[in-house]
Amino acid sequence: MTLLKQLRLAAAIALACTAFAANAEAPYAFATTPGKLPKDIVPVQYAAHLIPDLAANTFLGSQTVEIEVLKTTSRIMLNAVDIEIDAASLSGKNIGAIKLAPLIDKEQETLSFALAQPLAPGRYNLALKFHGLINREARGMFHMKYKAGSAARTMIATNMEPTDTRRLLPTWDEPAFRAAFKLTVDLPSNFKAYSNTPLERQEKLDGGLQRFHFGVTPKMPSYLFVLVAGQLERVSARQDGVDIGIVTTEGKLPSAAYALAASKDLLRYYNNYFGVPYPLAKLDQIAIPGGFNGAMENWGGIVYNESTLLVDPQKSPDSVRQTSFGINAHEVAHQWFGNLVTMGWWDNLWLNEGFASWMATKATDHFHPEWRVQLGALAERESVMNLDARKTTHPIQTPVLTEAQAADAFDAITYAKGQAFLRMLEAYLGEEPFRKGIRAYMAKHQYGNTTTADLWAALEKASGKPVEKLASDWTTQPGFPLLKVEQSCTDGKRRVTLSQEQFRLDEAAVEKRLWNVPVQVGTVGGKASYALFSGASTTVTQPSCEGALVIDPASVGYFRVQYDQAGFDALAGQAAKLPDTTRLKLLGDTWSLVQADRVQLASYVKLVSAYADEPRLAVWNAMLDSLATLDILAEGEPERALVRRYITSLAAPKFARLGWDDKPGESTEERQLRALLAGALAKIGDPAVIAEGRARFALFLKDPASVSPSMIDFVMRVAGRHGDAATYDALASRLAQAQTAEERNRYARSMTLASDPALARRTLAMALSPELPPQLTSTLVPAVARAEHVELAWAFATANRAALMKDQESVNQNSFLPSVVASSSNPAHADMMEAYVKQNFGPDAQVEAQRAANAVRTRAAQKARLLPQVRAALK
Repeated sequence: MTLLKQLRLAAAIALACTAFAANAEAPYAFATTPGKLPKDIVPVQYAAHLIPDLAANTFLGSQTVEIEVLKTTSRIMLNAVDIEIDAASLSGKNIGAIKLAPLIDKEQETLSFALAQPLAPGRYNLALKFHGLINREARGMFHMKYKAGSAARTMIATNMEPTDTRRLLPTWDEPAFRAAFKLTVDLPSNFKAYSNTPLERQEKLDGGLQRFHFGVTPKMPSYLFVLVAGQLERVSARQDGVDIGIVTTEGKLPSAAYALAASKDLLRYYNNYFGVPYPLAKLDQIAIPGGFNGAMENWGGIVYNESTLLVDPQKSPDSVRQTSFGINAHEVAHQWFGNLVTMGWWDNLWLNEGFASWMATKATDHFHPEWRVQLGALAERESVMNLDARKTTHPIQTPVLTEAQAADAFDAITYAKGQAFLRMLEAYLGEEPFRKGIRAYMAKHQYGNTTTADLWAALEKASGKPVEKLASDWTTQPGFPLLKVEQSCTDGKRRVTLSQEQFRLDEAAVEKRLWNVPVQVGTVGGKASYALFSGASTTVTQPSCEGALVIDPASVGYFRVQYDQAGFDALAGQAAKLPDTTRLKLLGDTWSLVQADRVQLASYVKLVSAYADEPRLAVWNAMLDSLATLDILAEGEPERALVRRYITSLAAPKFARLGWDDKPGESTEERQLRALLAGALAKIGDPAVIAEGRARFALFLKDPASVSPSMIDFVMRVAGRHGDAATYDALASRLAQAQTAEERNRYARSMTLASDPALARRTLAMALSPELPPQLTSTLVPAVARAEHVELAWAFATANRAALMKDQESVNQNSFLPSVVASSSNPAHADMMEAYVKQNFGPDAQVEAQRAANAVRTRAAQKARLLPQVRAALK
C-alpha cells in the first residue's frame, strides 16, 4: 500500500468514525449498506463444483451463478482473491453466450468483467472456471494432517468468516448479498463429506473418486458456506424434526455423546425461545482435529476445533465439559442470530457475536445452574471493562472499511461488551418484554439483514421503554461511566446522589461523555428499584435509612461504582454475607478503582481479607487475578515477597480444607476451586505444592489414570513450569503421540510455561513445525512471552515473521505480533513493538499495535504507583 493510499485510508476511517458517532443509525436498507461491491447486481444462486487435489494442495472449480441485474450496468464485479480464472462467460435471454475477460484487483480482492454492451435488468447466468490453493492456515479451504492410531491422515475443511469465501469461490462476499448455494464435490472414495444441507446422492467416478451432491441452501451470506471432508464418522439423533449429527475423525464417537445430548437440549430451548423453529433439515456439529481455535457457525454445518466440542467421559476435566456446552450453545444460537437474521455489514458484527454470547450464557444457566455461569460472565465482563477503560478502546459498533478491519472486529468489545450490554438491557426491560421483542425481530427479519435500529424498534415496541435513546449511547460511544455515590439521611429518608463521568485507567478522558444509565438502587437483603438518568447527576430518595445502600445489587450494569467512604465501609463490613453478585461487583469495582488511582491498595487488601472463606469459584478467580497482577508487577522487586506471602495466607487455608484429592459428593465448583488454588500457590513458588505436582506427574508417566481429570491441568502446568530437560522431553514425546486435540493442547500449553530459557527456545522452535496445526503453533510464541520470556519471544517472532504470519487466520493477522509483548510492563517493549509494526505493516495493523502498547504502558504506570503502596498494605 502506497503512502498516499495509507493517508487516504486513515482520513476515510476518521471521517467514517465521526459520521458514525454523529448520526443515529437507520434501519437496514440494501442500497445504503456499506461495502466495496456495487449494488446493481445481486446473486440469486451459486451452482458450484469443486475438485480438490490433496496431494498437490490445490483445487479446480467451476460454477454457474444465477444473477439478477437490478439496474442497467456495463460491469460485473464480485470478490475473488488467490484464485485464477480459467474461463468466464455470460448468458441469458436476448444475449446468447458472451465470453468475458477477467480483471482481478489483488489489493481490493475483486474480480471484474467489463461488458461491451450495457446489461439490461433481468436474470442471467455467469459461468466461471477457476483454480486455487488449499491452504495450511484456516482461510478458505484448508488441509489438516492428523493421526488415527498410528496411521497418518489428511482431511479438508473450510473457514470463510469474515471475507475468505472468495479464496474458494468467486462470490459476492459481503453479508448483504444473500444467495442460495448448490454444491457438488469430487473426493476420494474413502472420504465422507458434509456441507450446509443434507447429501442428496453420491455417485462413483473413475480413478477412485466419488461425487457428492448436496441440496440447495436457503438464501444466506457467503461466509456461512461450508465443506468438510475426510475419513469421518457420524452419530445422530432427532429433535423437533431435525436430524442432529456429531461428526468426528475415526474412533472418537464415544466422546461425541455429551455434545449430541447438549445439541438436542439447545435446539429445543432455542426453538421455544425465539418462536421461529430452526429451518434446516439437519444440523451437523463437526469436530476437526485442527485448523482454528473455537468454532464457526456455518448454517447447518457448524465446525469446531474438536477440543471445544468433544468430551471424553473418562479423561476430560469439568472445564472441558463446560466449554463444550458453552461454545455449543453459542454456535447453535448463531443459527438464529447471524444465520437466519444477519447483520447488514461488519460494523454491526455484535448483532451476531454479542447476542450469541448473551444467549449462550442464558441457555447454559438454564440447563446447568450449578455452574453459576452468570457469575462467570461477570468475571469475563471485568476483563473487557479493563480494555474498555483505555483511550485505545472502540465502540461496540465501529466503522469497517477494509477486510482487515472486518477481521479485527472479532474482539472482546464485540463479544463480551456486547453480551454485557444486552444483559443490562434485558434486566431493565424485563425478561418477558425483551423476549417478546426478540421474537418479533426474528419473525420480521428472517432470511434477511438488519442494523441495530431494527432491533431497537422491536424491543421498544415490545417494552414501551425508550430503547433507542438508551442503547445508542452504549453501542456508538466507546468506554463506560463511573457512578460516584454519596448518601445522607434526613427525616428518616435516605437521599442518594449519583453522578457519572467516563471511567479511564490510563489517562483522564477529555470528551466528557455521558450515558443513559439504567441503574438499580436498593439495600442489602432488600428490594431494589430502577432509576434511569442521563445527565451528569441525579438524586434518588429511599423511604428509609435502614440497611446498607447497594447500587446494582444483581451486578447487571456495565459501569463502575464508587461509594463514599461510609457506604463502602458499610458494605465491606459485611462482605462475607453479601449476595454472590454484590460481593463480586464490590470486589471488582474496588480493584479497578485501585488501578485507576482512585482508591488506595490498602482498602482493597482489607476487603479481600474479609473474603477468606469464600465459597464461589468466580470470586476466587477475581481475587487471585488481581493479586497475580500485583505479583507480576513486582517481578524482580523486593515487594514480591510481601505479595506472595499475602497470597499464601489467603489461599493456603482454603486449599488445606479442600485437600489434594476429589471427595465423594463434591460439587463441580469445589473440584475446580481445588485446582485453582493449587495452581495459584504453585505460581508463586510454594515448594510443597510444586513438589506434590511434580510427584504426581511422575506417577502420571507410569499410569495416566493416577491423576484425576480435575487435577490434570494443574499437574501438567507444574511439570511444564518447573520441570527439567527430561521432564520437557517426556511432555514433547506425549505431544507427538497425542490422539486428541484436548491432549495435544494440554501438553503444548505446559511446554510454553518452561522457566528455563533453553527449554523456552525449544518451544519457540515448535512454532515452525509442520507437524503441528497452525492454530496451535500460533499460540506458542505469545505464551512463551507470558512465561517471562518477552525479549526471547520477540526476537524469535521478528526473525521468523514471514513463516509465523503465514500461519495466522484472518482474525489474528494484525494482533499476532503485538500479542507477543502485550503481557509486559516495560515501556521499552511497547516502543520496540510499535516501531517495528509501523515500519513493516499498514495502518490497520498499527491500531492493534497501539492497543497492545497502551496496555503495556498502563501496566508500567500502575507498577510505579502501586509498588510503593504494597509495603504499607501488606506489612
